[in-house]
Amino acid sequence: MLKIPFAKVSCKGNEFDYLKEVIESGWLTTAGKAQKFEELFAKKVSATYACAVNSCTAALHLGIEALGVQAGDKVFVPAMTFTASAEVVRYLGAHPVFLDVEYGTSLLTPSILEEGIKQHPDVKYLVVVHFGGQSAEMNNETHTGIMDICRRHGIKILEDAAHAFPASVKGQMVGSMGDITCFSFYANKTITTGEGGMLTTNDEALYKRVKVMRLHGINRDVWDRFTSDKPSWEYDVVAPGYKYNMPDVNAAIGLAQLEQAETFREGRMEVAQFYYNHLAEFDWIDLPKLKVEMSEHAWHLFPLVLNRKSRVSRNRFIELMAEAGIGTSVHYKPLFHMTYYRDTYQLQAKDFPNAERVWLGTVSLPIFPGLTNDELHYIVSTIKNIQYSAS
Repeated sequence: MLKIPFAKVSCKGNEFDYLKEVIESGWLTTAGKAQKFEELFAKKVSATYACAVNSCTAALHLGIEALGVQAGDKVFVPAMTFTASAEVVRYLGAHPVFLDVEYGTSLLTPSILEEGIKQHPDVKYLVVVHFGGQSAEMNNETHTGIMDICRRHGIKILEDAAHAFPASVKGQMVGSMGDITCFSFYANKTITTGEGGMLTTNDEALYKRVKVMRLHGINRDVWDRFTSDKPSWEYDVVAPGYKYNMPDVNAAIGLAQLEQAETFREGRMEVAQFYYNHLAEFDWIDLPKLKVEMSEHAWHLFPLVLNRKSRVSRNRFIELMAEAGIGTSVHYKPLFHMTYYRDTYQLQAKDFPNAERVWLGTVSLPIFPGLTNDELHYIVSTIKNIQYSAS
């Protein structure tokens, strides 16, 4: 029996060398490595500005605050996402208005958004999630994409791209489209800093607000003050900010990971292609639906759905995969099933039929660079055995 984890980090580049440089510098918190990481990441996603933070949740919080969300405001959020996409709305005393997603992609679509606006015309903010590594339909040739709709209705956009680096659509990188985009570098993401995140924008005013709020509302970076040749202890607090900066220890890992980002993406894409080639024949599996070219997908997740023809339930399937030594996960239990959101907003599954349909059968398979051909064949053969041996 093989032992295959759900996710596995690869640190075979310059991670140790860059960490050694930070340790030997005597300055471990936010400094030159973080600044370099910001510069190179912004260039990679074709954004004007990037701000490194200690988590994607921090980036989402900073972003939605910079966009002007205040207590009592309403914010569209897809129901099929991690809680961070909605919880940052509550941090500010605002209220998430949950929308259904498309079956097969778990993405918010222009038509779903249009219907949401008809029902809730007072909502002026949107958190759009690029699910699994695939961009939502932000733009299209007929000018009916999510961004076009939002511009017409005066809705500001925060892109949750925790899954979507490096990803693009029609040649435009995720990170360069909406008002603000937020990325995750958590341990199981497409590149990692252990813990960390990044916020990108093309708007200078938004960037300046985020940068100040990232570190206690102080108007000068600590690194700038401590590296000055002249006495520079003086600073001012211009807003009640947060403690969200990324230390250089994390940024050093991020720099090395960034150098390998496209190689990692290609490795995950090969795994995805293997799954498509070897699982497409089974009518009891609904494979992820592609809306972009495979080369534009970040392939953070490979979430299939066991449909009604499956001989085993999703939960039993996960148990049997674990018994065979294969790690899996679920993305996600929809937020209308989470006690806090369900009870606070009186949510019912019947109002989100696509998300509910996904939830009942979804399971994410291992997808990371370095999975061997033998391991992939073992995963596929185990899936077949589970179905065909079920009574």
